[in-house]
Amino acid sequence: MNDEWMRNVRSVEPYVPGEQPNEADMVKLNTNENPYPPSPEVGKALAALRAEDMRLYPDPLATELVQAIADFYGVKPSQVFVGVGSDDVIAMSFLTFFNNPVGLPVLFPEISYSFYDVWAECFRIPYRMIKLEDDFSINPSDYEQPNGGVIFPNPNAPTGLAMPVDTVERIVRANPKSVVIVDEAYVDFGTESSLRLLPSYENLLIVQTFSKSRSMAGMRIGFAIGNEKLIRCLYHVRNSFNSYTISRAALAAGTAAVKDRAYFDETRKKIIETREWSKEELTKLGFHFPDSKANFIFASHRSVPAGKIFEELRDRHIYVRYFDKPGTDNYLRITIGTKEQMTKLFDALREICR
Repeated sequence: MNDEWMRNVRSVEPYVPGEQPNEADMVKLNTNENPYPPSPEVGKALAALRAEDMRLYPDPLATELVQAIADFYGVKPSQVFVGVGSDDVIAMSFLTFFNNPVGLPVLFPEISYSFYDVWAECFRIPYRMIKLEDDFSINPSDYEQPNGGVIFPNPNAPTGLAMPVDTVERIVRANPKSVVIVDEAYVDFGTESSLRLLPSYENLLIVQTFSKSRSMAGMRIGFAIGNEKLIRCLYHVRNSFNSYTISRAALAAGTAAVKDRAYFDETRKKIIETREWSKEELTKLGFHFPDSKANFIFASHRSVPAGKIFEELRDRHIYVRYFDKPGTDNYLRITIGTKEQMTKLFDALREICR
């Protein structure tokens, strides 16, 4: 067959998500999902939806959800942008802000969320991946160089290490000509948000998600908070693609989730407590790891290879994440589950690592 048309097809190395098994007896600790259900208010909001209303487009401005987010974080609605998960929000941000006219590269950590280089490749944005320190920390001085933009997670993934806000500010302050995006997908599990920097820096954009601390990975809601000019620019680009990105169901569920602050605080406290207990148990079993402030732990065993542990856990229907790449190929990323799930994991590890 003549397949010359393939020359016009965009070729990229796609992002590979965590495995999504569906087994009755599994312990699923590989995709950083919240082990607890969403707020009960979410169920009530979804139950109140009428099927007949699904024939109508959702509110393109996501007015109620935007207002709820603004109220929760103490900002103006005009400072909030919402999208279909934080992946959608960050993709729109790449398209909107990373268009340096002289081709300076966007900077992000070499060991980090592996979607960043995928977006850069897909959108033909030059980029440079910055090595972490030997302890997996980000060195802010590495981002004090000419660039077309900066993005990094805080806490970082998959390491779980968090930077203090003063260190984040150093990076933002050093880059007044670029937009700096702080990806705070895991911020609610143990570190301070950089939101307090917003009044001082027009070039700072903060992105968060409902997938982790609000237990709504299946609903796909993400948002950005920043200077009003940045947010207007995001909406201009988004509306050039699709003005109706958030479904009626997601708008109702998301609004209900944000308003239930008590449940949000209760479940994230459980995860933090289980994480700290899990660190103690992993240490007893011979693992070492960075001091995670996320809902996962990035762990390596002192003598048993990570690949072997990964396969043996999988044989027991216990799923963790293994990144078989240089620098991370002897580490496992273990999502924090319930106490019961983590106990099953540790029982299995005692057999595997003895």
